[in-house]
Amino acid sequence: MATQTPQYYELYRGSTIGEHLIDTIDELINQSRIEPQLAMKILNNFDKTIADVLGEKVKTRLTFKGHLETYRFCDDVWTFLVKDVKFKTENSTEFHADKVKIVSCNAKRPGEPENK
Repeated sequence: MATQTPQYYELYRGSTIGEHLIDTIDELINQSRIEPQLAMKILNNFDKTIADVLGEKVKTRLTFKGHLETYRFCDDVWTFLVKDVKFKTENSTEFHADKVKIVSCNAKRPGEPENK
């Protein structure tokens, strides 16, 4: 029986670094420097690596307040659009954003067995 590699969310592909990675990969494909199959492997590795690194390395916490504009729950993913958001870090640094999109997914990776 073949082992199945767990799938990771593709959320970070929409981040600035993810968009630039996709642009670079598209350019390499258009120049026939890499095959589309390799591009998919690169993106899948990006999904896994960024999720793992952020989960292991980022320890800073912050609180925020704002006005909830809309929310949605679809396919086990919550999406919140919040306006006029005030953030506060652990060391009391404050900053503001006009609009924030928060995407919240199950901490258990897709395909990962549940602990019972």
